Amino acid sequence: MTRYLLPVVALALLVLVLLVGLNRNPGYVPSPLLGKPAPVFSLPRLDDPGRTLSNADLAGDVALVNVWATWCSGCRQEHGYLLELARSAGVRIFGLNWKDDPELARRWLATLGNPYAAVGVDEDGRVAIDWGVYGAPETFLLDAGGKVLYKHIAPLDAQTWQAEFLPRIQAARGQLP
Repeated sequence: MTRYLLPVVALALLVLVLLVGLNRNPGYVPSPLLGKPAPVFSLPRLDDPGRTLSNADLAGDVALVNVWATWCSGCRQEHGYLLELARSAGVRIFGLNWKDDPELARRWLATLGNPYAAVGVDEDGRVAIDWGVYGAPETFLLDAGGKVLYKHIAPLDAQTWQAEFLPRIQAARGQLP
C-alpha cells in the first residue's frame, strides 16, 4: 500500500507547488537594493565622454534611472513613453546605456529623441552588475537622497507609472496621493 501512496503524495505536493506558482507575478524579481542607497558609480557620459555621470548627479530630488540599449526591443517599446514622462512628469530621468555601442546609442537618441537628463555609458556592464540589472529595460526610482525606492523590470508604460511609480514619488516628496 505504501508503495502506491508515496507517488500519489509526491504528485499532490508537486501540483500544490505549481498552483502556488501560478498565482505569483513572473515579472517580479526582488532587488537587494530596495531601501538602500544606489550603488556608487562613475561612468563617461554618452554626450560628452570627457564628463561623467555618477550617483552624486542623481541626488536632490526623486529621479529615475533607466537601463537601456539600442539592441533591446523593449527599450524601443518604452522610449515614446519615456519622452512623454520627460516632458510632463516633473521627474529627472537618467539613462544607463548597457553593453551597447556608444555611437549607435547617440544615433538612437538623435533619431528617436532624448528623454534623459544625462546618460552614462556602461559598455562592459560592470556598473549594471552593481545595480543588480537582470536585463533591459529596467527602471529604478530613487528618492532625493539617492535611496532606491522601486525597481521595475519590463518596458515602462502608463499603467505601471500610475500604479507603481506615482504613489511612491508622491510619498517621497511628502505629497498626499
